[in-house]
Amino acid sequence: MKHGQISSKELTDFIRERATIEEVYARSMTKLAKSAGNFSQLGTFAPVWDVFKTSTEKLASCHLELVRKLQELIKDVQKYVDDQAKVHKKTKEEVASTNGAVQTIQTTGVALQKSKENYNAKTVDQERLRKEGATQREVDKAGVKAKKATEAYKGLVEKYATAKSEFEQKMAETAQVWVCVIWLFRALSSTTVECGCVHTEFLGNMENTSVESLILKLAESKGTGKERPGAKPRKRKTYAFPGQNSFYSSSDSEDEDEPRKFRVEIKPVAPNNGTHQSRATIDELKASIGNISLSPPTTVRQFLDYIYLEFFTLAIYSTLYGVNVPYPLLLVKFPGLCGLSNQVRPFSPPKTLSNASLSLAAPLARAESSSSLSSTASLSASNTPTVGTSRGPSPVTLASQDALPIAVAFTESVNAYFKGADPTKCIVKITGDMTLSFPMGIIKVFTSNPSPAVLTFKLKSTSKLEQILPNQTLLFSDPSQSDTNTKDFWFNMQALTSYLRKASEQNPAASYYNVDILKYQVSSNGIQSTPLNLAVYWKCTPTTTDLRLDYRYNPESMLCPGPLSNVQVLVPVDGEVINMQSLPNAVWNSELNKSLWKLSDISEKSDNEGSGSLRAKFELSDGPSTPTTLAVQFMSEGSTLSGVDMELLGVGYRLSLNKKRFATGRYMADC
Repeated sequence: MKHGQISSKELTDFIRERATIEEVYARSMTKLAKSAGNFSQLGTFAPVWDVFKTSTEKLASCHLELVRKLQELIKDVQKYVDDQAKVHKKTKEEVASTNGAVQTIQTTGVALQKSKENYNAKTVDQERLRKEGATQREVDKAGVKAKKATEAYKGLVEKYATAKSEFEQKMAETAQVWVCVIWLFRALSSTTVECGCVHTEFLGNMENTSVESLILKLAESKGTGKERPGAKPRKRKTYAFPGQNSFYSSSDSEDEDEPRKFRVEIKPVAPNNGTHQSRATIDELKASIGNISLSPPTTVRQFLDYIYLEFFTLAIYSTLYGVNVPYPLLLVKFPGLCGLSNQVRPFSPPKTLSNASLSLAAPLARAESSSSLSSTASLSASNTPTVGTSRGPSPVTLASQDALPIAVAFTESVNAYFKGADPTKCIVKITGDMTLSFPMGIIKVFTSNPSPAVLTFKLKSTSKLEQILPNQTLLFSDPSQSDTNTKDFWFNMQALTSYLRKASEQNPAASYYNVDILKYQVSSNGIQSTPLNLAVYWKCTPTTTDLRLDYRYNPESMLCPGPLSNVQVLVPVDGEVINMQSLPNAVWNSELNKSLWKLSDISEKSDNEGSGSLRAKFELSDGPSTPTTLAVQFMSEGSTLSGVDMELLGVGYRLSLNKKRFATGRYMADC
């Protein structure tokens, strides 16, 4: 409060300076957009200038809008300054009891220390007199003094405990008074979203601007028509050969006045063999993949990697939804794509498997039921599985004087894309969710107490977290915390009580209620952050396709290494497979054209310390196959990849269960 006026003035100056910078930037962007309209409109590149001009104008408009918001914000801050003096007087009265609690605990603490020293001194004197053989009168006199010191010390201990409890309660209540929202961030965040939309639109326009479309536009703008000048179109007479459905043309028709006839045949595209997809479908795919990005390209090699990422999106679409995309582009963007003979493995199992050890599987057969082969969607679902939490004690046993039980669950999702045998091309993204579970009986305790104990907790081991997104409706935190390994949060108890009350009204029969507290993103170190390293190799011929997947368990990626369970590998193979040999045995689904491996748990205790290979040979009737992207699924109970943890602070609550788990999101491998 002492520095509130100064801070408000400094904030006003800061916003005013930011508004000036934004205005200069916006006007410069407007000028740049106008210059784009003066550039050469000749050649195939002319339509691209329109894209640049439009996007630049929209960005300039966004920043001018931000200038307007910032100018309005300055007025709001000034109004806040005017109201601040009035609020300060009222606030001083409201938190006066906190000041008293602070003074009480300070004076009581000093008195307690002096009493402790007096108690120790009197006790030592009494014992010394007894050992030195002093008279009984002297010993009794010292005993009386020691007893008085003991009683005084005991009384101050109890008084200090009461003062400490009151101090903690008052400080927690006062802390909530000082929590406020800085309007600046609201204005900046909305503009950031608008600028992001402009960038997204720009990328979409550029994707739709292909070389072919530019050439076509140039031809249409410079052309004089689609027919040769002075020439009359000639028709060709068709002859049908017996037993054939196709038509072949003979020489020019002699009867040019005969009405022209066309034979149109429309063939539906098979779901698994289509090579063209609508723009909307591709856009939906990109939205479902999530934000997996590379750094801006600065070299030719990085530029190629960046371009490849777009094709990676199409490759994932093929695997997830059973639809082939135009892979010939990849085979041109990357020549000599696959081969099994002389590939170098990034990791090799201690024991090798020879091709001769492949056992001949039974002829291909239809899967017995749909349950024998997991669906593609289940292997690639981006949503992490729900983690169950403890129901705690019976709701009827909870009372306001009890330490209220809550449970916490950390659930993390690891997304990874492995490119061939090059570990530097591995793209990794790890996200996590934190959920608290409250027993049903806690709602009655909250609603019957007008001022329940503030629920406070510490998020520990946060040094590996790149970003933390708390539930802003329910949580408060201090942004000035400097410890990079911990972060404190406390609940808005009124909002929490309201949330739980609504949840109980919607589902009154539930024994407990889960509340999403925060989300976070974990910093990754490429392939070293993946629990299961992968490398896949394909060898495709017109009659056979050889596949090998090498895998290695990576305990270094986990704080507390645990086994990977429910491990499944799904591989799409086209080319009309008529027979499959595999090691270990896999299941082939002829309807989906996919093979599925289900493996036992993988850990350091597994064969070869968790390293191994999956091999398969596919015989084809319509080869060669096109190498595709395979999907892998697994999960692990009892640990997380980030190592993040939680500790309750203060009094009134206890942690009944701490559940940790991670599972795969999009976990892909390509050759």
